[in-house]
Amino acid sequence: MPQLPPGLGAEAPAQASAETAQRFYRFLEDAFDRQLQRSPMTSQALLGRKDLQDRWDDLSDAAADESIAETRHDLARLQAEFNPDDLPQNAQLSYRLFEYEANARLEADAFRYHDYPVNQMTGWQSSIPTFLNNVHRIDTIEDAEAYVSRLEGVRPLVDQIIAGLEERARKGILAPKFVYDKVIRDCRNLLQGVPFHAAGTESTWFADFKTKVDNLSIAYKMKPQLMRSAIGAIVAYVGPAYRDLIVAAARLEALATTDDGAWKLPQGAEFYAHALKRITTTGLSAEDIHQFGLQEVSRIHGEMEDVIRDIGFEGDLQSFFRHVNDSSEFVYSNDEGGRTAYLTEATRVVDEMYAKLSTAFKTMPKAKLIVKRVEAFREQSAGLAFYEMPASDGSRPGVYYVNMSNMAVLKKFQLEALAYHEGVPGHHMQLAIAGELVGIPSFQKFGFHTAYAEGWGLYSELLAKELGGYRDAISDFGRLAMELWRATRLVVDTGIHAKRWTRARAITYLREVTPNPDAEIVGAVERYIVLPGQATAYKVGMRRIVDLRSRSRTALGSSFDLGEFHDIVLSYGAVPLDILDQLVEEWIRSKSSG
Repeated sequence: MPQLPPGLGAEAPAQASAETAQRFYRFLEDAFDRQLQRSPMTSQALLGRKDLQDRWDDLSDAAADESIAETRHDLARLQAEFNPDDLPQNAQLSYRLFEYEANARLEADAFRYHDYPVNQMTGWQSSIPTFLNNVHRIDTIEDAEAYVSRLEGVRPLVDQIIAGLEERARKGILAPKFVYDKVIRDCRNLLQGVPFHAAGTESTWFADFKTKVDNLSIAYKMKPQLMRSAIGAIVAYVGPAYRDLIVAAARLEALATTDDGAWKLPQGAEFYAHALKRITTTGLSAEDIHQFGLQEVSRIHGEMEDVIRDIGFEGDLQSFFRHVNDSSEFVYSNDEGGRTAYLTEATRVVDEMYAKLSTAFKTMPKAKLIVKRVEAFREQSAGLAFYEMPASDGSRPGVYYVNMSNMAVLKKFQLEALAYHEGVPGHHMQLAIAGELVGIPSFQKFGFHTAYAEGWGLYSELLAKELGGYRDAISDFGRLAMELWRATRLVVDTGIHAKRWTRARAITYLREVTPNPDAEIVGAVERYIVLPGQATAYKVGMRRIVDLRSRSRTALGSSFDLGEFHDIVLSYGAVPLDILDQLVEEWIRSKSSG
């Protein structure tokens, strides 16, 4: 990692001793390790650790209380035992980030129950099998036995989930009515197949375990024993747990209303303001964000009109939107041949962009990137596309997932922008590089700030154009359509949660101003409803990164180096946008004075 530019905090003090710095970093690592001990799932997903691989996270209130008490204690220790002005410059940044994140966790605890643990996007009902499929490796008999222990642990885990849902209901916190039918559908899908039924295809649970155990090099007689153990656990624990969850979801559905926004929750306005602060890492209000979104929608529409004139299309922007929506030339066939063709093309686009990155990056990730279809059991509920970061031990590559349940929404002209955002130079560059950083505390390496991460992903769509991506004008229109989609999120998210827009009004707005098909529009609005504020991160973060790059180029002139700028942005892990401002400003000052 580059040396922190001087001046972010105090100048590196002459009295800053190696012993003080070592003690400080030991404190940070100890705090991070204790966090991982509290989350076996995070420990394995981030680091590939197996010491707790037979357990799920503890979702009880008691565990949450202990975690908050520990955060409060760590913050007090940080401030009592260390003076940031007595630390080396890189350590000063780590101090500020640890302090920021500890305070953020403490503030967020006031809204501990203001979420929807089961939902169609990130709900536990699909997260449990997804974790087993994608994170729990089976390399040994012990790993297989731990997998069975986790299958047995599904029952108490789901009991905690249901208890949490009921506690939220008592507090007046219920997801909108439409959510529960989708959750019940997910649960029912996961109760299909062997061993829930005597014949037919294997269930998601058993198919994954069987495939992994079949690949083990162990005595043949051991494999049937392990299979029987897994089947027993699935039948005795997983099945009853998911049937209980279906009953609970149906009970909550009967209590739920069709009100969609966070405003309906207890202290809803305060919660949403907090969500915007936490997600954007800025002080922007809902009204600020709403107006910025409207301005961006207007600007992008103007750029789109320029593109369709260059294409030679005769008609206005709305006519072109209808054209790209209705014409079969812009989609792959909705069959296995079309899905294979899409994956092949997305892989080619990623590989070609990899070859261009050296002109804009001084640091490249070691981890590989693969393109993969979203698994069948969750494709009806999952988003259009997303990225899963690699394991830091190299055991798992970065994965760009594409949801192929409905090929009509995977427009050919958006294929490149989507691959650049989720793959390279997007999330894979940012998250894989962060995971491979050396000389940086673990909490910083694996930290996450949505506006930073998603801002980088959206910025990468523009950067890809500058690096020679997008083969033709219609693909560039696809880039603009993707940016437009993120701009409308600013309008719709704040509309729903601050201005009391209904689900129907939000859908109508997106139909009027975007070229996106109805299926995608409806899914997106339902996403914004269950994840208040999350969708505002993309454009807010992108604008900040683009502004910082423009400011740097203007200030430095011929001394500006794009690779150095990207190193400053990517080489300290995920940071709040205000701290990113300071990192870049100090880099500008250090280069100007040097």
